[in-house]
Amino acid sequence: MQNTILRAEHLTKVYGSGENRVVALDDISFTVNEGEFLAIIGPSGSGKSTLLHTLGGVDQPTSGHVYMEDVDVYAQKPEQLAIFRRRQVGLIYQFYNLIPVLNVVENITLPVLMDGRTVNEERLEELLSILSLKGREKHLPNQLSGGQQQRVSIGRALMNAPSVVLADEPTGNLDSKNSQEIVELLKYSNKQFNQTLIVITHDENIALLADRIIAIEDGRITRDEVIRA
Repeated sequence: MQNTILRAEHLTKVYGSGENRVVALDDISFTVNEGEFLAIIGPSGSGKSTLLHTLGGVDQPTSGHVYMEDVDVYAQKPEQLAIFRRRQVGLIYQFYNLIPVLNVVENITLPVLMDGRTVNEERLEELLSILSLKGREKHLPNQLSGGQQQRVSIGRALMNAPSVVLADEPTGNLDSKNSQEIVELLKYSNKQFNQTLIVITHDENIALLADRIIAIEDGRITRDEVIRA
């Protein structure tokens, strides 16, 4: 029996009011099991990124609840929510979001250091090896290719061993070869660390590598399909 790690219950997100009112999420509910690889697909403007940021504790819903490991994410105080984001969620963005003045190791270990904790050197070495970043530990982001920068951002997301990794169009800025490699790395981390992985993508080929696909349109779920059990 698989454990449910994440529950979204009746999530609604509304921006603006009156004529400018936009419903980005419209009563969305679903659950995610521990260790599951879930792809969320949909056209631009469908609400995918809003959903991801709502699940990750970044963007509070207008109504509804997000539960991670049975904790009501948005019922927490601001300080608790900040700690939750650092420890429980790993975020990977399309444009890497690396700190330009920090080198590879410093970028990867930043969430741990911000948390005032000691870096797990064994985990760091394992990630550097898996991500093919050995020999580039002291490189700054501008000395790396796009694919290497995305590997660093994956390392940063995995460094704290979070409960859930959320990736927002992680291959959207890469060529097809690098895209394939990044998705294979994410899938590897999903299996190797039993890492729960939720990937937002518009690329159906990437989505087909997942265990399950949820399709979103106009802020609503239009399909929820298990690809492989």
